[in-house]
Amino acid sequence: MTLTADAVVDRRRTRRKLVFWRAVAFLAVLAALAAALAWSGAGDGLAKREPHIARIEIGGVIMADRERDEMLADLAADDAVKGVIVAIDSPGGSTTGGEKLYDGLRAIAAKKPTVATVGTLAASAGYMAAIATDHIVAQRTSITGSIGVYFQYGKVTELLKTIGVEVDTVKSAPLKAEPSPFTDPEVPGAREMIARLVDDTYQWFVDIVAERRGLDRATALKLADGSIWSGRQALPLKLVDEIGGEDEAIAWLGTRKVDTALPVLDWEPKRDQGPFGLSGMARALVANVLGFDAGALAPIGSLDGLVSVWQAGTSDLK
Repeated sequence: MTLTADAVVDRRRTRRKLVFWRAVAFLAVLAALAAALAWSGAGDGLAKREPHIARIEIGGVIMADRERDEMLADLAADDAVKGVIVAIDSPGGSTTGGEKLYDGLRAIAAKKPTVATVGTLAASAGYMAAIATDHIVAQRTSITGSIGVYFQYGKVTELLKTIGVEVDTVKSAPLKAEPSPFTDPEVPGAREMIARLVDDTYQWFVDIVAERRGLDRATALKLADGSIWSGRQALPLKLVDEIGGEDEAIAWLGTRKVDTALPVLDWEPKRDQGPFGLSGMARALVANVLGFDAGALAPIGSLDGLVSVWQAGTSDLK
């Protein structure tokens, strides 16, 4: 078949358009992969191979968190991390969660300079995290303190009577599974048993406050009455070291021979599965569509057992 000149020109134009759009598609795929890598933190990982200051955020209710603890261990062992800023904005949480976080931060502080910055709130187990560092910087209006522990349980016996429900229990000893919301009257010795448990953890909390803040135990006990203080009030009480924010925290790291010109990079627990952290990306996308913060859709654990948490408008049982 003989092609006319016009047909040859059209075929060449079509071929050039095909090559152009294939190139556009290829570049779009590369851009998507780059975005996915950046979102998953892979790009950040390259920067973290160079000397830097690490920033970790402790926010919301503090719970036992294996991924967080693994991150803290990795951070402590990473020679590229020259100093650590622990940014805290938490009302506290479970005592075991606070203990694990405290131990993880102490392990970091044993190897490299570590400073805490207090945002709106660092109370109870949140304050426990702060004292694990070697220097605490708080805003004038930050809320801190609430040193204490409580165990809370409800009673539903009157409600069950109202709706005509009885709960029978067979147990090996009177104090097994006590205190129970279904027991009325309260089993003798149940409250005393819980009080012993609360006091044991409370005494440990007071001990580490006294140790980390350089206070005698009598002073620490006086401060550990569950009270909260602003940053300005906490400073003369020696519960914090300085008024300010991250700039002051970096300046303090400079006094510990950390180059203050180093970049500050965020460290986060590795929670996503898959090559590009697709579950986290999907969660963030859904959160954005619904108008929530992405963290609001993260897996949520239950706050059981002993807790060290401050709640506005409620009283802590000491």
